[in-house]
Amino acid sequence: MLADRIEAKWIDAFCEIFERCAVKAGDTAAILSETQSRALNVHLTELALLRMGARPFHVVMPTPRNRNIVPVRSTGASEAIQRLGPVITALQQAGFVVDCTIEGLMHAVETPEILKAGARILVISNEHPEALERMVPDPALEKRVRAAAKMLRGTQRMRVTSKAGTALDVDMVGASTVGVWGWTDKPGTLAHWPGGIVVSFPKSKTINGTLVMAPGDINLTFKRYLTSPVKMTLKDDYVVELEGEGTDAAMMRAYLAAWGDREAYAVSHVGFGMNPGARYEALSMYDQRDTNGTEIRAVSGNFLFSTGANEFAGRYTAGHFDLPMMGTTIELDGVAVVREGVLQDVFG
Repeated sequence: MLADRIEAKWIDAFCEIFERCAVKAGDTAAILSETQSRALNVHLTELALLRMGARPFHVVMPTPRNRNIVPVRSTGASEAIQRLGPVITALQQAGFVVDCTIEGLMHAVETPEILKAGARILVISNEHPEALERMVPDPALEKRVRAAAKMLRGTQRMRVTSKAGTALDVDMVGASTVGVWGWTDKPGTLAHWPGGIVVSFPKSKTINGTLVMAPGDINLTFKRYLTSPVKMTLKDDYVVELEGEGTDAAMMRAYLAAWGDREAYAVSHVGFGMNPGARYEALSMYDQRDTNGTEIRAVSGNFLFSTGANEFAGRYTAGHFDLPMMGTTIELDGVAVVREGVLQDVFG
């Protein structure tokens, strides 16, 4: 197995992101990882924080046993902390938490408690640092993501269509929207690197219609570009029918059914990518162990559709699909923000 050496350029990139997070000399910083974390990123985090004069410490948790019937990937809900009180307390008191767990703390059950104490969390997605260094965020991206999040929060209806046959309606009233530009500098907030994504978690019984994934669209749970069409029919948030004759549809049907959980068929979130530096073809450039697919989630102009847990609709499950689609048109109250896969110039 190829072992990567530490590169000064990667330490530089990590320092840049931590500077965006307002880390200063003398600051305490917790580095959260687990025994199966990418050791290279954990090491780079430590070296960058020390170079900046911060005072880092490590919290390393044993990677827990997977008690599900299927492999779990890309949930954004790390189970590494295991609700251990002393660990939660340490992270609360750190002020700045660098999350290097495999799945990340974005949807972890302990995260609200940590944030409520005023800590800020930067999730370093489980990517090879070569991908991270290409996508160190910039203020222009922050401005656009903020504008998109504001627009989504004021939207009543999202309409998604495509030449492949997608015709999806989303009632956005009361939806919770999150914009991520790649760093966090405010207490009680969380961000992930890479960034450039805006997503909304709609309320219950708000999503209906047809969603057609075309060849070339992506199933990030499987880290796979589709080679055949997959058609999903949605009624009141749930995939009630999944059609397709190829391997892609067969694998999706089998994975969803394996959970034995109706909530695995429900919608988690909807949104779109905004990072001009994120590359569609990047998934083909890395071994599967070297990518978590966050870059693909952020590709400018994609429609990011996800199934699984949605706490804002009262739904919880470990089953999860992230499904970026590349040729859609996304309209917010009739205004096209993405047209046939191209992000429109409406966010400044």
